[in-house]
Amino acid sequence: MVSSVYQQLQETTSFIQQQYKITPTIGIVLGSGLGNFTSELNVEKEIAYSDIPHFPVSTVEGHSGKLIFAEMRGKKVVAMAGRFHFYEGYTPQQVAYPIRVMKMLGVETVLISNAAGGTNAGFKVGDLMIIKDHISFFTVNPLLGKNEEELGPRFPDMSEPYNHELIAKAKTIAKRLQIPVHTGVYAGVTGPTFETRAEYKLLQAVGGDAVGMSTVQEVTAAVHAGMRVFAMSVITDIGIREEDNVITHQEVLEAARNAEPKLTSIFSNLVNEL
Repeated sequence: MVSSVYQQLQETTSFIQQQYKITPTIGIVLGSGLGNFTSELNVEKEIAYSDIPHFPVSTVEGHSGKLIFAEMRGKKVVAMAGRFHFYEGYTPQQVAYPIRVMKMLGVETVLISNAAGGTNAGFKVGDLMIIKDHISFFTVNPLLGKNEEELGPRFPDMSEPYNHELIAKAKTIAKRLQIPVHTGVYAGVTGPTFETRAEYKLLQAVGGDAVGMSTVQEVTAAVHAGMRVFAMSVITDIGIREEDNVITHQEVLEAARNAEPKLTSIFSNLVNEL
């Protein structure tokens, strides 16, 4: 018997394919303040989330809420301009839903961006960090519940959630473009509160270089589905400092927008090499 979630995914995919018949092979997820990335795309079709059956709707400032089908560097891509977060009240399964839709549309590789707080004392606002691994203990796993074999195995291996080959390519690209990048571990939390000073120290102590409220559940679903993942954080605030530690969402958006051209260059060149 076909599962209800799988049926929903089939209905969603069928609707989208009626609107856009070309198969995208690359998926792109844009984080807070990074929506202008779409100016790099040769847009062929846009579909509002609110028009797509079973799709959640983004409610956060800085997320426009549409699925964009486009050509980029000769490749067919589908980009999420706006993502979904657990703190908005969505279930982890809803957060992961668009990633699974991408898989069913034909996407093989997912590029993910986010805005993150720095817990590494060597980071500064505006830095870019390639995510080499993550810590997911502070989030709810989207694979909880009955496993759906059509979507992936019961116990997916997470020893390499971020593809080493893609990380190496991105490092080479960044060096060629003379864009400094860090490589580090992303700690996923639920939000929506920014972390306390003690929490920042804890995340640093357990090995986190940056912390954010997204990405982990999306990556888990992508790995479960057998997709290759590359992810990068824009460091929009430094949480580990002792003083002047007040952080606002507006500051996060501004820092992300300022760093966006660098991230866009790396993503664009990476798409070219896929």
